[in-house]
Amino acid sequence: MTNLSKHPNGLKLLFVTELAERFSYYGMRAILVLYLIAAFLGNASASRLYGSFAGLIYLSPILGGYIADRYWGNRRSIIVGAVIMIMGQLLLFASACLVKQSIFLDPVSGGTIDPSVDNVLSFWLMILGLACLIIGNGAFKPNISTMVGDLYERDDSRTDSAFTIFYMGVNIGAFTAPLLMGWLTADGGWTNPGVFRWGFLCAAIAMAVSLSAFLYYKDSLLVRPDGSPIGVAPEKPSKRETAPAPKRQIWQISLCSLLAIGLFFLFSHSAADINDYVAAAIYTAGIALPVFVICDSSLTSLERKKIVVVYVLAAFSVFFWAAYEQAGSSLTIFADQQCNRQLGSFTVPTTWFQSVNPIVVILFAPLLAMLWEWLGKRNVEPSSPAKQAIGLLLLAVGYMVIAIGTNGASIANKASMWWLVILFFITSIAELSVGPIGLSLVNKLSPARFASLMMGLWYTAFAASNALAGELATLLPGSEGQTQSLLGFPIESLTDFFMVFAVMAGGMGVLLLCLCPCLKRLMK
Repeated sequence: MTNLSKHPNGLKLLFVTELAERFSYYGMRAILVLYLIAAFLGNASASRLYGSFAGLIYLSPILGGYIADRYWGNRRSIIVGAVIMIMGQLLLFASACLVKQSIFLDPVSGGTIDPSVDNVLSFWLMILGLACLIIGNGAFKPNISTMVGDLYERDDSRTDSAFTIFYMGVNIGAFTAPLLMGWLTADGGWTNPGVFRWGFLCAAIAMAVSLSAFLYYKDSLLVRPDGSPIGVAPEKPSKRETAPAPKRQIWQISLCSLLAIGLFFLFSHSAADINDYVAAAIYTAGIALPVFVICDSSLTSLERKKIVVVYVLAAFSVFFWAAYEQAGSSLTIFADQQCNRQLGSFTVPTTWFQSVNPIVVILFAPLLAMLWEWLGKRNVEPSSPAKQAIGLLLLAVGYMVIAIGTNGASIANKASMWWLVILFFITSIAELSVGPIGLSLVNKLSPARFASLMMGLWYTAFAASNALAGELATLLPGSEGQTQSLLGFPIESLTDFFMVFAVMAGGMGVLLLCLCPCLKRLMK
């Protein structure tokens, strides 16, 4: 196992802080779609709302990164973000306290709305709570990841290992949260949605623990190798340094604003509801904001080349995470409604399947970190782009396996839950080649003055992938609206559904492997 004692003590604090915050987030994530279906929406509508929420969760870091770089610094941004997220979880708790039984008489098919049930107040408390989580996460997420890299010198060989260890902390929180949520909400369902309040309250408490640990230890542990503090508010530049900037940025802002308006109309021209407009805004931001940054006249030619590498890998990661993030929507619904979850007389809680991924990451992250270090010492370590291509190909294998295993399965003829476990195991190994390596790469290639902003831009890829994941999740057979198709091809069975992701991930993996030599040259 990778030796944590070889790393700065600040990594331990960031490890624990992120662990508790991820416990809060993944606990809420494990039950959110189930709560939406139990109280407010049918399957497909719940998946799309979840996709919009998750997309905005990962879009908001671009604003948080900008504010941290220019005004607050990492530390203050993390504190403010944590407080807002606690408020969000408490609003979700209040929503579940007031909710009545489902407004749907048959939530699996979308069913008929029961006019005697009024959940309007509960619904809007839930929306307000999700909005707080989006805003708070935007301030918190990019800054804590940036601080991991700031603990090391730019050429320190331990950086990839540090991000893998940090990623392991994320997954300890993600492992324990669904287990606890499954126990707290075991009696939850469309006839008893109020029980989900205990899950949201538990998430708020975990977030408060995360904030307390950070406040207590931040001054003593968050320092660079030379002892100087990291994450403090940036110094204000002199007037001489800032005077030319507005002139340089007028054309830049105008051009990117016009681009954003055009893209938004392009993506939203066939919008049917608010989720379509949210997705259009996310896709627009995912293109316009990177263009805005790379047009900055202060960037050198070398810096632009490195940023291009980040952008290319971010584009490929959209397809990885669009398939991977089915865990929070379609795969949760699949586990709840179309899987045989019986182990003798015991019914496995739906949320427990989401603990498979983090436990695999916890067990294998140290081994993979040691593997990268061992290969690095022998100068045969795959490049960061190659690692991400490997992750895409592994993801394709996972979906290929479950596509074959669920052939002939349906709501009436439920699939074995072990196919889902196998999928989560393979995709978890794939994640280790994409998630922590991507974070490390952004830290290495980003100009120091744009560190948090570039981390925020990296998360715009997550935003786009979650919005896309929400749309793709509606193709799950058995959801409301029984006729589904993609690009003219009918999606009539679970095998068809899972093959969509196998083909998408496999194709992108092969393409990225072909581009690796070019990307390696740009990184030098």
